[in-house]
Amino acid sequence: MRQPPAGPNQSTPPTPPFNAPAARRLRAALGMGPEHVAYSMRSSYGLPYVTPDLVIAWERGVTHPDSPELTALAGVLWCSPGELIGRPRTLREHRISRALAPEDVARGVGLELAAYQRMEESGTWRGNERQSAALADVLDLDLPDFVAVTGREAGLADLLRSAVTTRWQAYLRPVGRAVPLERAVLEAVLQELHSQYQGQMVATLSWGGGSRETGDNGREFLDRIVDHFWNAVERGKPPRY
Repeated sequence: MRQPPAGPNQSTPPTPPFNAPAARRLRAALGMGPEHVAYSMRSSYGLPYVTPDLVIAWERGVTHPDSPELTALAGVLWCSPGELIGRPRTLREHRISRALAPEDVARGVGLELAAYQRMEESGTWRGNERQSAALADVLDLDLPDFVAVTGREAGLADLLRSAVTTRWQAYLRPVGRAVPLERAVLEAVLQELHSQYQGQMVATLSWGGGSRETGDNGREFLDRIVDHFWNAVERGKPPRY
């Protein structure tokens, strides 16, 4: 049988995002059936409850493996855990995708294990600048993931919305404090986003002749402002953090 659920005083961490098609594809490439995967997970990784039906359920997206199961499944399929995970977003998901234990990350960033685990469980990074730089190195984070993991994404979105709807020049320094990019890159990106947004809204702002569609386009642009920002940054080819 599968391990019993956590008791009322125990917290069960959420399962990491799981790429079910990738698991199915990797298994097929190895010429393995679900029964072979289940047997290997039982015999080699000490998970006696894993059955072929459970493997099939994972591959169909009916349920997701938890962290120990994901690590074992990656071992059986001769791949890294990151290959079985959808795009990681949280601190915990990035750690799991790189097959690191909490102790590894805590030691690498210079934190007590308990302090790091509290940050991971709450989803709120509270490290200082030196520890944040170490985190980016330990987890091999690119800049968008670094901003998301350290909790800066919501604030960045607010700054960007203000920048494109008013004077972008006034937000050059605040955005620069949120994301470590060269000033020239930020200037080009903010100017581009401002022009794009104002171009979409010009019909609304001119002679009262705007349409509902134009307004909807403007709201959609603002809703996805962080995505637009990173796309523009990528076109500018900024240095890696």
